[in-house]
Amino acid sequence: MNNEQHQQIIEQFYTAFQQLDAEKMVAHYDNDVLFEDPAFGQLRGEQAKNMWRMLIERGKDGLKVNFYNVQSTATGGNATWEANYLFGKGRRPVHNVVRAEFVIRNGKIIEHTDQFNFWKWATMALGTPGRLLGFTPFLRNKVRKNTRAALAKYMA
Repeated sequence: MNNEQHQQIIEQFYTAFQQLDAEKMVAHYDNDVLFEDPAFGQLRGEQAKNMWRMLIERGKDGLKVNFYNVQSTATGGNATWEANYLFGKGRRPVHNVVRAEFVIRNGKIIEHTDQFNFWKWATMALGTPGRLLGFTPFLRNKVRKNTRAALAKYMA
């Protein structure tokens, strides 16, 4: 595949995200895809696909996604995306800016890594506890434990 095809795959992935269409998104993933971000840690295959399904299903009433700076490389590419949504029982407004890196092989995303400022996210999503503890491994591990439990429950 060439750089132009890699860019198309990334753009199609995020266009599907904007349309809140998880199935179109995960159709771009290899069956053994490796996903990683600060909130979920590493997820592989169906776990990664189901994470997007769960997030879109839960965000249908207010999730807005925008993407830009899509750049392709010989092995994949990268992009910046932003999500606006309401988080948790308190329905706290969150505006998260994420930098994504992709490795693409044979027309499928085989690796997807999202990076964002966890402290900023925790401050918006969790309020005072996030502001005070968002920089600590303790809170990051607690969030990861909770997100993985929610994903396991979703998949059950």
